[in-house]
Amino acid sequence: MHLYIIIISLLFFSCGNMMGKNNFKQEVSLLLSKMNLDEKIGQMTQIDPRYIEEEVDVKKYFIGSLLSGGGSHPPENNPNAWVDMYNKYQSEALGTRLGIPMIYGIDAVHGHNNLYGSTIFPHNIGLGCANDFDLVKKIGEITAREVYETGLDWTFSPCLAVSQDERWGRTYESFSEDTEIVDNLGLALVQGLQGKSLSSKNTVLACAKHYVGDGTTLYGTGMGGGTDRGNVLVSEEELREKYIKPFKTSVDEGVGSIMISYNSWKSERLHGHKYLITDILKNELGFSGFVVSDWAAIDDVDKDYKLAIIKSINAGIDMVMVPGKHNPNAKSYTDFIDLLKESVEEGSVKMSRIDDAVSRILNIKYSLGLFSNPLKNKSDNKFMSAPSSRKVARESVQKSLVLLKNDLKVLPIKKDISTIAVVGTMANDIGAQCGGWSISWQGGLGETTPGSTILEGIREMAYPSQRVLFSKNGNNVADSDIVIVVVGESPYSEWYGDRNDLSLSKKHQKLLNKIKKLNKPTVVILLSGRPMIIEPFINEVNSFIAAWLPGTEGAGIADVLFNNVKPSGKLSMSWPRSMDQIPINIGDKNYDPLFSFGFGLTY
Repeated sequence: MHLYIIIISLLFFSCGNMMGKNNFKQEVSLLLSKMNLDEKIGQMTQIDPRYIEEEVDVKKYFIGSLLSGGGSHPPENNPNAWVDMYNKYQSEALGTRLGIPMIYGIDAVHGHNNLYGSTIFPHNIGLGCANDFDLVKKIGEITAREVYETGLDWTFSPCLAVSQDERWGRTYESFSEDTEIVDNLGLALVQGLQGKSLSSKNTVLACAKHYVGDGTTLYGTGMGGGTDRGNVLVSEEELREKYIKPFKTSVDEGVGSIMISYNSWKSERLHGHKYLITDILKNELGFSGFVVSDWAAIDDVDKDYKLAIIKSINAGIDMVMVPGKHNPNAKSYTDFIDLLKESVEEGSVKMSRIDDAVSRILNIKYSLGLFSNPLKNKSDNKFMSAPSSRKVARESVQKSLVLLKNDLKVLPIKKDISTIAVVGTMANDIGAQCGGWSISWQGGLGETTPGSTILEGIREMAYPSQRVLFSKNGNNVADSDIVIVVVGESPYSEWYGDRNDLSLSKKHQKLLNKIKKLNKPTVVILLSGRPMIIEPFINEVNSFIAAWLPGTEGAGIADVLFNNVKPSGKLSMSWPRSMDQIPINIGDKNYDPLFSFGFGLTY
């Protein structure tokens, strides 16, 4: 037994220097020596509470982790209900033979966005245009604080994709087409989320994702013939310099977890890619946290589920997001547990690989202080969507806007303007502002969560002598002095957002043509998760603002309209003239965008 402990200690020590002083190799080795195979496999299994067949299964199968994917939340979606849910499942985990606590993760990707009433920040594409390290770090700190208040331990953020194709439905999750911006702002989020120590109050475990290359998949090779989950064909040199680089920076900073991407590299699925996961990420880059799969992603590694398990675990996956029987074809966590155990017993997966995976997971749990404080206390929620947090969110909206056009200096709105017409349903729609990954996985239109809409912000900021009209369809605004039209994309996420035509919807094209006939000074505000095809409409209006997906603080847009704050955002992605130019990126041989990378006007 003593020899076994020494071997595991050496094995774990070789994992690297996980966040310096937060290395619990002795405690981990001792606990690991007491664990049987069932308990070890349980630590490697992550499921969503929505698909737990019986609550006792957490205890019965020694489940080591739960997650709330997009839209997964307790029936009453409030902070105390989250704490109650967490403690309920944690108590099951603590009731096992060794009482190993679980770790709970969530997709808090632009604030604690699954939680009703939380502060929802602009999606990453907007933050990339702000390109403000300190601001993004603050956003990470606020997100960590709100996640911590609901009892959770871990967020699947930051996304370090370097998006190269606007047709991709996850473009808005990327800070930029430029590696340096992604690298810098990803580091800011890691620092903000994890703080100086994972064991500190109001900090959570970060997760750099999706390793690696998801932003440059070949269109037509992904889900439904789109981009998402497709094939990456770049050379290893380019993969390293452009796409692995932000992960190396986060690893050097001490990020505690990394999520593998759905995509393939040269037709080999990343979830089964030992060279990229073990040889490069763990051994070469020295990553010593744990590697988690994406949602049911190991299923794509092989048609035979058992072989998929063997290949992915041997490739270096430490924790598998199973996550449960979410559709008729999905695998149950019991299938995963049984087949992995069978694979170990027959020698297809070595015990040393299992021990390495479990050691990494346990070390993070010790680092988070879960062994000493596994159950969470309800708080007074004083930090939840606090005025100071909303203020930072509003600032992030202000800084993320990109002024693309401002003919005749229509903006900022002058005091002598008597009547302002605000047009379009999206001008008064929190859900449209927030986009996907907001309360639900795909997001939704309407009053999805509290916040300020663009219309409300304009009414707040308008001068006392000004009248603000609102028209959903552009009727009855002929007597106005200026028209502000809000158009854009309805919410979406992942492959649901893959598009081979990024033109404005026919409904919004019709609306803009209708406003054009009024021959009034016109400002267009575009809510979108990516650059869109905006000609000829941008030529027919005075001012045009790319507002991206600003989140709950739409009043930040009004701050810029009325010159409370000058526009300062610069395009973090090149803006195409037509679909024929896509994909278009800085450095292309024939680079002739409508607006270049880095473009942005001010007053």
